[in-house]
Amino acid sequence: MALHTKTDIIMKTYNKLYKKVYSYKNLYEAYREARRGKTKKGDVKEFEKDLRDNLMALHRELKEQSYKPRQLIIFILRDPKTRRISKSDFRDRVVHHALVQVIEEIFQKIFIHDSCANQRSKGNLLGIKRLHRFMNKISKNGKINGWFNNNQVRGYYLKADIKHYFQEVDHEILINIIKRKITDEKVIWLVGQILSNNPFGWGGERRSECRKGMPLGNLTSQFFANIYLNELDYFVKHRLKAKYYIRYVDDFIILHKSREQLIKWKQEINKFLNDKLRLTLHPDKSFIKSVSAGIGFVGFRNFYHYRLLRKRNIRKAGIGFVGFRNFYHYRLLRKRNIRKMHVKVRKYKEDEISYDKIMESFQGWNAYAKWADSFGVRREILKKIYQSN
Repeated sequence: MALHTKTDIIMKTYNKLYKKVYSYKNLYEAYREARRGKTKKGDVKEFEKDLRDNLMALHRELKEQSYKPRQLIIFILRDPKTRRISKSDFRDRVVHHALVQVIEEIFQKIFIHDSCANQRSKGNLLGIKRLHRFMNKISKNGKINGWFNNNQVRGYYLKADIKHYFQEVDHEILINIIKRKITDEKVIWLVGQILSNNPFGWGGERRSECRKGMPLGNLTSQFFANIYLNELDYFVKHRLKAKYYIRYVDDFIILHKSREQLIKWKQEINKFLNDKLRLTLHPDKSFIKSVSAGIGFVGFRNFYHYRLLRKRNIRKAGIGFVGFRNFYHYRLLRKRNIRKMHVKVRKYKEDEISYDKIMESFQGWNAYAKWADSFGVRREILKKIYQSN
Protein backbone atom coordinates (compact mmCIF):
# COMPACT_ATOMS: atom_id res chain seq x y z
CA MET A 1 0.00 0.00 0.00
CA ALA A 2 1.37 3.42 -1.03
CA LEU A 3 2.27 5.83 1.73
CA HIS A 4 1.13 9.43 1.29
CA THR A 5 3.46 12.19 2.39
CA LYS A 6 2.31 15.51 3.84
CA THR A 7 3.21 17.13 0.48
CA ASP A 8 0.93 14.68 -1.38
CA ILE A 9 -1.96 15.55 0.95
CA ILE A 10 -1.39 19.29 0.50
CA MET A 11 -1.22 19.03 -3.30
CA LYS A 12 -4.22 16.73 -3.74
CA THR A 13 -7.37 18.35 -5.16
CA TYR A 14 -11.03 17.28 -4.94
CA ASN A 15 -13.84 17.41 -7.49
CA LYS A 16 -17.41 16.07 -7.83
CA LEU A 17 -18.39 17.03 -4.30
CA TYR A 18 -21.51 19.08 -4.93
CA LYS A 19 -23.94 16.16 -5.18
CA LYS A 20 -22.85 15.09 -1.70
CA VAL A 21 -23.63 18.57 -0.39
CA TYR A 22 -27.25 18.67 -1.60
CA SER A 23 -28.09 14.97 -1.08
CA TYR A 24 -31.16 14.52 1.12
CA LYS A 25 -29.19 12.36 3.55
CA ASN A 26 -26.53 15.05 4.03
CA LEU A 27 -29.15 17.78 4.39
CA TYR A 28 -31.00 15.76 7.02
CA GLU A 29 -27.77 15.19 8.98
CA ALA A 30 -27.01 18.91 8.63
CA TYR A 31 -30.45 19.75 10.01
CA ARG A 32 -29.80 17.50 13.02
CA GLU A 33 -26.50 19.26 13.69
CA ALA A 34 -27.95 22.75 13.20
CA ARG A 35 -30.75 22.10 15.71
CA ARG A 36 -28.42 20.68 18.40
CA GLY A 37 -29.03 22.60 21.63
CA LYS A 38 -31.60 24.86 19.94
CA THR A 39 -34.71 22.70 19.78
CA LYS A 40 -36.85 25.25 21.62
CA LYS A 41 -35.97 28.18 19.35
CA GLY A 42 -38.82 29.62 17.30
CA ASP A 43 -37.12 29.41 13.91
CA VAL A 44 -36.20 25.77 14.53
CA LYS A 45 -39.78 24.86 15.48
CA GLU A 46 -41.07 26.69 12.42
CA PHE A 47 -38.72 24.77 10.12
CA GLU A 48 -39.72 21.48 11.71
CA LYS A 49 -43.45 22.01 11.08
CA ASP A 50 -42.88 21.00 7.46
CA LEU A 51 -39.50 19.35 7.86
CA ARG A 52 -39.53 17.11 4.80
CA ASP A 53 -40.89 19.82 2.51
CA ASN A 54 -38.34 22.34 3.77
CA LEU A 55 -35.45 19.93 3.29
CA MET A 56 -36.71 18.99 -0.18
CA ALA A 57 -36.98 22.68 -1.07
CA LEU A 58 -33.35 23.19 -0.04
CA HIS A 59 -32.37 20.07 -1.98
CA ARG A 60 -34.06 21.40 -5.10
CA GLU A 61 -32.66 24.95 -4.78
CA LEU A 62 -29.13 23.70 -4.27
CA LYS A 63 -29.37 21.20 -7.12
CA GLU A 64 -30.69 23.88 -9.51
CA GLN A 65 -28.26 26.49 -8.09
CA SER A 66 -31.16 28.81 -7.37
CA TYR A 67 -30.42 28.95 -3.63
CA LYS A 68 -30.11 32.41 -2.09
CA PRO A 69 -29.48 33.03 1.63
CA ARG A 70 -32.06 35.03 3.56
CA GLN A 71 -31.28 38.34 5.23
CA LEU A 72 -29.17 38.18 8.38
CA ILE A 73 -30.53 39.15 11.78
CA ILE A 74 -28.01 41.47 13.44
CA PHE A 75 -27.74 42.13 17.17
CA ILE A 76 -25.15 43.56 19.57
CA LEU A 77 -23.43 41.41 22.21
CA ARG A 78 -21.37 42.94 25.01
CA ASP A 79 -19.16 40.25 26.53
CA PRO A 80 -17.45 42.43 27.80
CA LYS A 81 -16.41 44.19 24.61
CA THR A 82 -19.07 45.05 22.08
CA ARG A 83 -19.46 42.61 19.20
CA ARG A 84 -21.79 42.77 16.22
CA ILE A 85 -23.27 39.27 15.86
CA SER A 86 -25.10 38.18 12.73
CA LYS A 87 -27.58 35.33 12.92
CA SER A 88 -28.48 33.42 9.78
CA ASP A 89 -31.95 32.04 9.16
CA PHE A 90 -32.23 28.41 10.29
CA ARG A 91 -32.57 27.08 6.73
CA ASP A 92 -29.30 28.80 5.86
CA ARG A 93 -27.62 27.30 8.90
CA VAL A 94 -28.65 23.88 7.58
CA VAL A 95 -26.88 24.70 4.31
CA HIS A 96 -23.77 25.82 6.22
CA HIS A 97 -23.61 22.48 8.03
CA ALA A 98 -24.26 20.58 4.80
CA LEU A 99 -21.29 22.27 3.12
CA VAL A 100 -18.90 21.94 6.06
CA GLN A 101 -19.78 18.26 6.55
CA VAL A 102 -18.52 17.54 3.03
CA ILE A 103 -15.38 19.71 2.83
CA GLU A 104 -14.21 19.92 6.47
CA GLU A 105 -12.09 16.77 6.41
CA ILE A 106 -10.32 17.90 3.22
CA PHE A 107 -8.92 20.96 4.96
CA GLN A 108 -8.38 19.44 8.40
CA LYS A 109 -5.75 17.20 6.82
CA ILE A 110 -3.62 20.22 5.97
CA PHE A 111 -4.16 22.31 9.12
CA ILE A 112 -1.21 22.41 11.52
CA HIS A 113 -1.59 20.57 14.82
CA ASP A 114 -1.40 23.78 16.84
CA SER A 115 -4.33 25.49 15.15
CA CYS A 116 -6.71 24.77 18.01
CA ALA A 117 -10.06 26.46 17.33
CA ASN A 118 -13.28 25.11 15.81
CA GLN A 119 -12.05 21.63 14.93
CA ARG A 120 -13.05 18.17 16.07
CA SER A 121 -10.87 16.78 18.90
CA LYS A 122 -9.35 20.22 19.44
CA GLY A 123 -10.32 23.33 21.37
CA ASN A 124 -9.18 25.53 24.22
CA LEU A 125 -7.98 22.69 26.45
CA LEU A 126 -5.61 21.48 23.75
CA GLY A 127 -4.43 25.07 23.43
CA ILE A 128 -3.72 25.26 27.15
CA LYS A 129 -1.80 21.96 27.15
CA ARG A 130 0.28 22.90 24.12
CA LEU A 131 1.04 26.35 25.52
CA HIS A 132 2.27 24.87 28.79
CA ARG A 133 4.41 22.37 26.88
CA PHE A 134 5.95 25.26 24.95
CA MET A 135 6.54 27.18 28.20
CA ASN A 136 8.42 24.14 29.52
CA LYS A 137 10.56 23.96 26.40
CA ILE A 138 11.44 27.63 26.14
CA SER A 139 12.27 28.04 29.83
CA LYS A 140 14.13 24.74 30.09
CA ASN A 141 11.56 23.33 32.52
CA GLY A 142 11.18 26.41 34.65
CA LYS A 143 14.77 27.57 35.03
CA ILE A 144 14.61 30.97 36.71
CA ASN A 145 16.44 34.21 35.88
CA GLY A 146 16.37 35.76 39.35
CA TRP A 147 15.97 35.12 43.03
CA PHE A 148 12.73 37.08 43.63
CA ASN A 149 10.32 34.16 43.08
CA ASN A 150 10.05 30.90 41.20
CA ASN A 151 8.00 32.52 38.43
CA GLN A 152 10.98 34.47 37.05
CA VAL A 153 11.43 31.90 34.31
CA ARG A 154 13.40 32.38 31.15
CA GLY A 155 12.00 33.17 27.72
CA TYR A 156 9.73 35.63 25.94
CA TYR A 157 6.52 35.47 23.99
CA LEU A 158 4.84 37.39 21.19
CA LYS A 159 1.08 37.56 21.70
CA ALA A 160 -0.73 38.94 18.67
CA ASP A 161 -4.25 39.69 17.54
CA ILE A 162 -5.42 40.52 14.01
CA LYS A 163 -7.25 43.81 13.77
CA HIS A 164 -10.97 43.45 12.87
CA TYR A 165 -10.28 39.99 11.52
CA PHE A 166 -13.72 38.77 10.53
CA GLN A 167 -14.75 41.98 8.83
CA GLU A 168 -11.46 42.22 6.89
CA VAL A 169 -11.34 38.73 5.31
CA ASP A 170 -11.03 39.25 1.54
CA HIS A 171 -13.50 37.06 -0.38
CA GLU A 172 -11.39 36.79 -3.53
CA ILE A 173 -8.30 35.68 -1.61
CA LEU A 174 -10.34 33.18 0.44
CA ILE A 175 -11.98 31.66 -2.63
CA ASN A 176 -8.62 31.33 -4.39
CA ILE A 177 -7.23 29.51 -1.34
CA ILE A 178 -10.23 27.13 -1.35
CA LYS A 179 -9.80 26.54 -5.11
CA ARG A 180 -6.35 25.09 -4.51
CA LYS A 181 -8.05 22.11 -2.86
CA ILE A 182 -11.53 22.07 -4.40
CA THR A 183 -11.97 22.20 -8.18
CA ASP A 184 -15.73 21.63 -8.16
CA GLU A 185 -17.09 24.94 -9.52
CA LYS A 186 -20.53 24.34 -8.03
CA VAL A 187 -19.08 24.07 -4.53
CA ILE A 188 -17.18 27.29 -5.20
CA TRP A 189 -20.45 28.89 -6.32
CA LEU A 190 -22.09 27.91 -3.02
CA VAL A 191 -19.16 29.32 -1.05
CA GLY A 192 -19.65 32.57 -2.96
CA GLN A 193 -23.37 32.62 -2.16
CA ILE A 194 -22.66 32.22 1.55
CA LEU A 195 -19.93 34.87 1.57
CA SER A 196 -22.13 37.36 -0.29
CA ASN A 197 -24.60 37.31 2.62
CA ASN A 198 -22.56 39.49 4.97
CA PRO A 199 -23.26 42.55 7.13
CA PHE A 200 -20.22 44.62 6.21
CA GLY A 201 -21.49 46.71 3.28
CA TRP A 202 -21.20 50.43 3.86
CA GLY A 203 -22.18 53.70 2.23
CA GLY A 204 -24.13 53.04 -0.95
CA GLU A 205 -22.64 49.60 -1.38
CA ARG A 206 -25.06 46.68 -1.28
CA ARG A 207 -24.12 43.95 1.16
CA SER A 208 -24.16 41.34 -1.62
CA GLU A 209 -21.54 43.42 -3.47
CA CYS A 210 -19.24 43.87 -0.47
CA ARG A 211 -16.22 41.71 -1.25
CA LYS A 212 -14.83 41.35 2.24
CA GLY A 213 -15.98 40.32 5.70
CA MET A 214 -17.74 37.35 7.25
CA PRO A 215 -20.54 37.50 9.84
CA LEU A 216 -19.65 36.50 13.39
CA GLY A 217 -21.86 33.62 14.43
CA ASN A 218 -21.95 31.43 11.33
CA LEU A 219 -20.42 27.95 11.32
CA THR A 220 -18.97 28.66 7.88
CA SER A 221 -17.33 31.86 9.14
CA GLN A 222 -15.48 29.88 11.83
CA PHE A 223 -14.45 27.25 9.29
CA PHE A 224 -13.36 29.74 6.62
CA ALA A 225 -11.44 31.67 9.29
CA ASN A 226 -9.19 28.65 9.83
CA ILE A 227 -8.69 28.15 6.09
CA TYR A 228 -7.70 31.80 5.61
CA LEU A 229 -5.20 31.90 8.47
CA ASN A 230 -3.77 28.50 7.56
CA GLU A 231 -1.67 30.62 5.19
CA LEU A 232 -0.22 32.42 8.21
CA ASP A 233 0.34 29.12 10.01
CA TYR A 234 2.45 27.79 7.13
CA PHE A 235 4.39 31.03 6.86
CA VAL A 236 5.28 31.03 10.57
CA LYS A 237 6.09 27.32 10.75
CA HIS A 238 7.81 26.75 7.41
CA ARG A 239 9.24 30.14 6.41
CA LEU A 240 10.11 31.65 9.78
CA LYS A 241 10.80 28.19 11.27
CA ALA A 242 9.17 29.15 14.57
CA LYS A 243 8.96 26.01 16.72
CA TYR A 244 6.68 27.22 19.49
CA TYR A 245 3.68 28.73 17.71
CA ILE A 246 0.03 28.25 18.60
CA ARG A 247 -3.14 29.88 17.23
CA TYR A 248 -6.74 30.09 18.40
CA VAL A 249 -8.88 31.82 15.69
CA ASP A 250 -7.14 35.19 15.18
CA ASP A 251 -5.12 35.16 18.43
CA PHE A 252 -1.70 33.58 18.26
CA ILE A 253 1.40 33.19 20.42
CA ILE A 254 5.03 32.53 19.56
CA LEU A 255 7.55 31.71 22.30
CA HIS A 256 11.33 32.11 21.95
CA LYS A 257 14.39 32.58 24.14
CA SER A 258 15.31 35.80 22.29
CA ARG A 259 13.27 38.99 22.50
CA GLU A 260 15.11 40.37 19.45
CA GLN A 261 14.05 37.36 17.36
CA LEU A 262 10.42 37.91 18.30
CA ILE A 263 10.66 41.60 17.34
CA LYS A 264 12.00 40.60 13.92
CA TRP A 265 9.32 37.93 13.45
CA LYS A 266 6.57 40.36 14.41
CA GLN A 267 7.67 42.72 11.64
CA GLU A 268 7.86 39.90 9.08
CA ILE A 269 4.43 38.56 10.09
CA ASN A 270 2.82 41.97 9.77
CA LYS A 271 4.34 42.39 6.29
CA PHE A 272 3.10 38.93 5.24
CA LEU A 273 -0.41 39.67 6.50
CA ASN A 274 -0.48 42.99 4.65
CA ASP A 275 0.95 41.67 1.38
CA LYS A 276 -0.76 38.29 1.13
CA LEU A 277 -3.99 38.43 3.15
CA ARG A 278 -4.76 42.17 3.36
CA LEU A 279 -4.79 42.02 7.14
CA THR A 280 -2.82 43.78 9.85
CA LEU A 281 -1.82 43.11 13.45
CA HIS A 282 -3.74 45.04 16.06
CA PRO A 283 -1.29 47.70 17.31
CA ASP A 284 -2.66 47.69 20.87
CA LYS A 285 -3.11 43.94 21.26
CA SER A 286 0.14 42.67 19.76
CA PHE A 287 3.12 42.79 22.13
CA ILE A 288 6.21 41.00 23.41
CA LYS A 289 6.64 40.16 27.09
CA SER A 290 8.62 37.91 29.39
CA VAL A 291 7.13 34.49 30.06
CA SER A 292 7.44 35.28 33.77
CA ALA A 293 4.78 38.00 33.33
CA GLY A 294 2.21 35.33 32.54
CA ILE A 295 0.49 34.55 29.25
CA GLY A 296 -3.18 35.36 28.66
CA PHE A 297 -4.52 32.73 26.28
CA VAL A 298 -7.96 31.20 25.67
CA GLY A 299 -9.27 32.75 28.83
CA PHE A 300 -6.69 31.53 31.35
CA ARG A 301 -3.88 33.28 33.18
CA ASN A 302 -1.14 30.71 32.68
CA PHE A 303 1.80 30.60 35.04
CA TYR A 304 4.37 27.84 35.09
CA HIS A 305 3.05 25.87 38.07
CA TYR A 306 -0.64 26.73 37.93
CA ARG A 307 -3.36 28.44 35.94
CA LEU A 308 -6.22 30.61 37.12
CA LEU A 309 -9.52 31.24 35.40
CA ARG A 310 -10.22 34.79 34.35
CA LYS A 311 -13.09 36.07 36.45
CA ARG A 312 -15.21 36.87 33.39
CA ASN A 313 -15.45 33.11 32.79
CA ILE A 314 -16.80 32.33 36.23
CA ARG A 315 -20.01 34.07 35.20
CA LYS A 316 -20.18 31.99 32.04
CA ALA A 317 -22.18 28.79 31.82
CA GLY A 318 -21.59 26.00 29.38
CA ILE A 319 -18.81 28.06 27.75
CA GLY A 320 -16.77 26.84 24.81
CA PHE A 321 -14.08 29.54 25.26
CA VAL A 322 -12.66 29.77 28.75
CA GLY A 323 -10.70 32.77 29.98
CA PHE A 324 -7.37 32.22 31.63
CA ARG A 325 -4.26 34.32 32.01
CA ASN A 326 -1.25 32.03 31.57
CA PHE A 327 1.80 32.42 33.79
CA TYR A 328 4.59 29.88 33.92
CA HIS A 329 3.74 28.46 37.32
CA TYR A 330 -0.03 28.92 37.47
CA ARG A 331 -3.21 30.05 35.67
CA LEU A 332 -5.71 32.58 36.99
CA LEU A 333 -9.39 33.14 36.35
CA ARG A 334 -10.37 36.56 35.06
CA LYS A 335 -12.95 38.66 36.89
CA ARG A 336 -15.47 38.86 34.06
CA ASN A 337 -15.59 35.05 33.87
CA ILE A 338 -16.56 34.84 37.53
CA ARG A 339 -19.36 37.35 37.04
CA LYS A 340 -20.94 35.36 34.22
CA MET A 341 -21.48 32.29 36.36
CA HIS A 342 -22.92 34.44 39.14
CA VAL A 343 -25.41 35.85 36.62
CA LYS A 344 -26.64 32.30 35.93
CA VAL A 345 -26.99 31.61 39.64
CA ARG A 346 -28.99 34.82 40.10
CA LYS A 347 -31.34 33.83 37.27
CA TYR A 348 -31.83 30.45 38.93
CA LYS A 349 -32.68 32.14 42.25
CA GLU A 350 -35.28 34.27 40.45
CA ASP A 351 -36.80 31.18 38.75
CA GLU A 352 -35.78 32.36 35.30
CA ILE A 353 -34.04 29.04 34.62
CA SER A 354 -34.67 25.53 35.96
CA TYR A 355 -32.56 23.42 38.33
CA ASP A 356 -31.66 21.06 35.45
CA LYS A 357 -30.53 24.01 33.34
CA ILE A 358 -28.37 25.61 36.05
CA MET A 359 -26.72 22.26 36.83
CA GLU A 360 -26.11 21.60 33.15
CA SER A 361 -24.55 25.07 32.87
CA PHE A 362 -22.45 24.60 36.00
CA GLN A 363 -21.15 21.19 34.93
CA GLY A 364 -20.14 22.53 31.53
CA TRP A 365 -18.40 25.55 33.03
CA ASN A 366 -16.82 23.49 35.80
CA ALA A 367 -15.20 21.16 33.26
CA TYR A 368 -13.18 24.14 32.03
CA ALA A 369 -12.77 25.99 35.35
CA LYS A 370 -11.11 23.00 37.01
CA TRP A 371 -8.12 23.51 34.70
CA ALA A 372 -7.32 26.56 36.80
CA ASP A 373 -6.56 26.88 40.49
CA SER A 374 -10.22 27.61 41.14
CA PHE A 375 -11.35 25.09 43.75
CA GLY A 376 -12.57 27.78 46.16
CA VAL A 377 -14.63 29.72 43.66
CA ARG A 378 -16.15 26.54 42.18
CA ARG A 379 -17.15 25.34 45.66
CA GLU A 380 -18.63 28.76 46.46
CA ILE A 381 -20.80 28.82 43.32
CA LEU A 382 -22.03 25.24 43.83
CA LYS A 383 -22.92 26.11 47.45
CA LYS A 384 -25.00 29.08 46.25
CA ILE A 385 -26.88 26.83 43.83
CA TYR A 386 -27.75 24.36 46.57
CA GLN A 387 -28.75 27.12 49.00
CA SER A 388 -31.23 28.43 46.42
CA ASN A 389 -33.22 25.16 46.38
